[in-house]
Amino acid sequence: MTRVGIVGFGFMGRQHLSRYRALRGVRVAAICDGDKARLTGVREIAGNIEGTQASLGLDDIAIYTDFEKMLAEQRLDAVSITLPTFMHRDFTVKALEAGLHVLCEKPMAMSVEQCEDMIAAAKTNKRILQTGHCIRFWPEYVKAKEIVDSGRYGDVRTASFRRISPVPGWSWKHWLINQDKSGGAIMDLHIHDTDYIQYLFGLPEAVRSEAVVGPSGGFDYVATQYVYGDKKIVVGEGGFVMSPDFKFEMSFVISLEKTTIVYDCRHTPALQVCPAKGGCITPKIEPGDGYSREIAHFVKRITGKKTTDVITPLDSLNAVKIVLAEKQSAEMKKEVRIQ
Repeated sequence: MTRVGIVGFGFMGRQHLSRYRALRGVRVAAICDGDKARLTGVREIAGNIEGTQASLGLDDIAIYTDFEKMLAEQRLDAVSITLPTFMHRDFTVKALEAGLHVLCEKPMAMSVEQCEDMIAAAKTNKRILQTGHCIRFWPEYVKAKEIVDSGRYGDVRTASFRRISPVPGWSWKHWLINQDKSGGAIMDLHIHDTDYIQYLFGLPEAVRSEAVVGPSGGFDYVATQYVYGDKKIVVGEGGFVMSPDFKFEMSFVISLEKTTIVYDCRHTPALQVCPAKGGCITPKIEPGDGYSREIAHFVKRITGKKTTDVITPLDSLNAVKIVLAEKQSAEMKKEVRIQ
């Protein structure tokens, strides 16, 4: 039996709990959160993905408000770090040094240097460190990459990605709308598409960004062109400056020489492939969502089962590096090279 702890029991902590509970051979043995009100198991906590707000009973789980006490008392194999971003580095390093594998929510950390500290701790302690870039596992995004990589429809000509949300008033002590704690929407929300773009196409040579300061005091809406050496145009935009009744959007349009792939989470069907010869088809996708699939992947890795490594610590560091370059580009009003 693989014993897992969860550190931070807000929206994402609850997603991790429900997904671990769906796996055979896994037990969530302990949960830690400094806010006792979150640990009753009955308070609903909202997020920006509909249908994932259900309350979860905790009667079979050891409850802690002290992380180090949890580490000392529980015989854990791994932990999920589902805390605010500014806490990721310190809690991840402590868990790795305690000999635990770590699944840390995205973004990996607030800076490249903090990411490097986490990677070094994983290497020193010979533990697995995975970052929760769930979009790499989201079935529609998995299918899109499969189609692009197959070469069946030729080269990509254009690709655009959007991720747009109302102002996230649901976060604990409003940490999401504090740039010092979240990095703003450019780091917390837009990074999903930045990471997926590098997953599809590799590191860009440079970025050109325009951004708007929003409720966090930082860049809460951004539009970026990712510069590659070939002729394709790749752009991404996103943020959380919309009014409360705006319905969350994650979407993309990828135009290849012989087809166009279209996805919008608000539509049914959400994903379509429209060949140049006419007509559109709805491709078959794998079951589950990005959360369940990334957690299943993590469990396979820590239990020694053979699996393709979908996300590496270096990938996660590079996602942070690209976003920081986007921020710099928006501040300086010019193209910034990715070093």
